[in-house]
Amino acid sequence: MIDIKRVEGFYFVGTGGIGMSALALWYAEKGFIVAGYDRNQTFITSSLQEHGCEVTFNDDPGTIPSFFADKKNLSRIAVVYTPAVPAGNRILSYFRNNGFSIYKRSELLGMLSQQTDTIAVAGTHGKTTVSTMTAHLLRQSEKGCSAFLGGISKNYNSNLITGNSNFTVMEADEYDRSFHRLVPLIAVVTALDPDHLEVYGDHNSMIMAYNEFCGKIRPSGTLICNHRIKEMVEPPAGISFLTYGNAPDADYRYYNVRMQAGRYVFNLKTPGKDFSDIIFPFPGIINIENLTAAIAVVLNCGVTEEELRKAAASFLGVRRRFDIRINRPGLTYIDDYAHHPEEIRTFISSVREYFGKRRTTAIFQPHLFTRTRDHAAGFAEVLDTLDEVIILPVYPAREAPIPGVSSEMILDRMNLVNKRLMKMEEVPESIDPSRTDLLMTIGAGDIDRLAEPLEKRLGKEVTA
Repeated sequence: MIDIKRVEGFYFVGTGGIGMSALALWYAEKGFIVAGYDRNQTFITSSLQEHGCEVTFNDDPGTIPSFFADKKNLSRIAVVYTPAVPAGNRILSYFRNNGFSIYKRSELLGMLSQQTDTIAVAGTHGKTTVSTMTAHLLRQSEKGCSAFLGGISKNYNSNLITGNSNFTVMEADEYDRSFHRLVPLIAVVTALDPDHLEVYGDHNSMIMAYNEFCGKIRPSGTLICNHRIKEMVEPPAGISFLTYGNAPDADYRYYNVRMQAGRYVFNLKTPGKDFSDIIFPFPGIINIENLTAAIAVVLNCGVTEEELRKAAASFLGVRRRFDIRINRPGLTYIDDYAHHPEEIRTFISSVREYFGKRRTTAIFQPHLFTRTRDHAAGFAEVLDTLDEVIILPVYPAREAPIPGVSSEMILDRMNLVNKRLMKMEEVPESIDPSRTDLLMTIGAGDIDRLAEPLEKRLGKEVTA
């Protein structure tokens, strides 16, 4: 546990990560000295610098600011890292070799979760959207909240929301069993598809880890679970167990979904009462399900019907989650973070449900060699449902290459005729605006670097 009374500064190794940057901003706003390293300069690192954080992009220990490099300040400094940082990182090695106090990001979140009424959103997909929706509904109510988000909220243009409320919304990350450090008052589990098998070995072990997370819920707390996976979840004794979805016996059930004036309108059954005609402008039926989870949370926090209705109607979404970048007659471009076959399947289904029958082109970047190895057939199956697919090289993130594992594993399993491998820098010029109807970029790596070049190629300046 960090002795926060003695710490004056935090150094974040991998500070440009979406989770790390939220923590860095949090401590900077609290008045601590904050600095860090990341290998790439991005809009996130630029935002950190604008908030007074010193960020370097070379892992030479000589770039560490003098306050953090000085061994006399050992007791005044906390060094934070994530498992995404390679073990051989020279800055991290410097801190390790010189006796600095080093913590995982999950340890800081665990500490914060004990100090507030934490709402932890877990699941192999959907957790960023649900946590952002939950934070927005709370933020727009008298209850308020702080939130550490895994994406950039379009309502607040940030992955950090701060407030005076005792409610804190966090994503519960299953990678490296990080979520076992959290002690939530309310927990949500959105999905339990097989993922991170390089950590868990098999699906059953992953499910056991989720149930261990559920066991961390405080006595008299609440577990809110997607109805589809309720049989896999083992709620601990002494807590409230609630489900959400569109099943007739779900505790929080959305139904009678329809489109009116370009917006969804739906009804909601809750244990207390039924709500009719909730207006929701964000696309994708899956996001009505996500909103239902968020509503279940905030109703249990005391948010009123009037407050949640107003907030639902004003939700703008999350950057890189069904992120419509261009939408004009005859041309649509959407960017999405989906990186698991089931996530991609749900995304494509939502796109078709919202935009109808269109000619679809996808640019897909596989994320992690292990995930590509474990799910190559699943990726091939879902990508085969499209009209044209461009596959980029695997984004390695924290992993070293695995012999024989590459994007070709997916391509070779696909039956689609119009498919090809391509380097990222070749993509923009390969896209013919005159032949493009509905374009999607899909993946969790650095594929978002294509967004602006593609917008330029497609002529965003003439968007209505």
